[in-house]
Parts: sequence; C-alpha cells; structure tokens
Amino acid sequence: MQNPVIILGAQKLGIAALDIFQSNHVIVYCFLDDEVKLHQTEVNNITVMGTTDDPEFLKILGKKCEVFVAAEETATRKSLINLLKDEYQATPVNAIHKFTAVSEHAWLGYGNLINAGAVINANARIHNYCVIQSRALIDSGAEIADFVQIGAGAVVSADVLVDEGAFIGAGAVVVAGIKIGKKARVGAGAVVVADVPANQTVFGNPAQKV
Repeated sequence: MQNPVIILGAQKLGIAALDIFQSNHVIVYCFLDDEVKLHQTEVNNITVMGTTDDPEFLKILGKKCEVFVAAEETATRKSLINLLKDEYQATPVNAIHKFTAVSEHAWLGYGNLINAGAVINANARIHNYCVIQSRALIDSGAEIADFVQIGAGAVVSADVLVDEGAFIGAGAVVVAGIKIGKKARVGAGAVVVADVPANQTVFGNPAQKV
C-alpha cells in the first residue's frame, strides 16, 4: 500500500489498526472520531483531526488516501461504510499485521482487521469488515461472513461456517464442520461441538445455551 490511511475511530479498535498499519510501514494521516473531547489530541502520536463524517478529510479519499473503519460498534461501522460507499465511492482497506500468517490460498475481502499472530490457513474465506484478534486460528475451508468478530486465541476449525455479525470470544474452540448462526455469540473459552442457531448465546465446555 503506497497511500497514507485515515482511520475512522480513535479508540481500542483504532489503536489496534494504527499498530497494524505502522507494522507495515504505512503512514497513518490522522484519526477521525465522533468523541469531541478527543479532537486535536494525539493517540500514539497521531492526531485526532475531526468527526468521522468530516468532508474536508473524506474528500481526499481515493487516489491520495485510503480509509479504514475502526468504529467500536458494529452498527456505527455499517453506517460509516455505507457513507463511504455512497458519498465518496471509497472501499475500506484491510489492516493485516505483518506478524500474521495468511496462506496465499486463503481468500480475503476488504475492511478486515487481522491482528498480530493470527493464522489464516489455505482455502479459508474471510469476507468483509471482520475483526480477527491476535493468535486466532482460522483453519482450512472455514468461512467467515461479514462483520464477524473473533477473539484472541480462538480456534475456528476446518470447514466451520460463521454467519454475519457473529461473535466468538477469546480462547473459544469451534470444532470442525460446525455452523455458527447470524449474530450468535460464543463465550470466551467455550468449546462448541454442535451448531449454534442465529441470535443464540452459548458458554461452557461443551458449549450450551444461556
């Protein structure tokens, strides 16, 4: 990536994105965040310049600058992504830490954050706007739909399907061939041995509905 990046969101996810881009020697131009008290302050030496819909900054997207959406809430991220597409014809780039292992035979969409130590094996498919934290493993043939969040150290085994908006907590294990439904939640450390329906939350070993 040759162009600098503007990060929308200057809190936890934004800080993680900054570290990822800097690990790849990509210049981060600035943060934009809707928390007014952050404006004109620095986060890890990068200035928060304005709000996430500030046209004076967003108008430079395209040939001059890239964008990454790091808003904490999924609904906010979706809204910003739609704004970027509709008003600025801009597609968020991936933020992939240099200390990840992504197979050349894996497939990645766009707008994803993949943190240090994560492993994406051959023929895995990561769609768009996902957050995959440090040392998570996405095994061969697994498919991760849009807006999925996978916690640090989680294991998504071979041929697992994780549907849109699902959450898998830190250290959880999803055994091979399981389906995690849309917006389902898997608690930290859970071991999932059966399909999880949409909108359901499971915890424990073996994971059960709560």
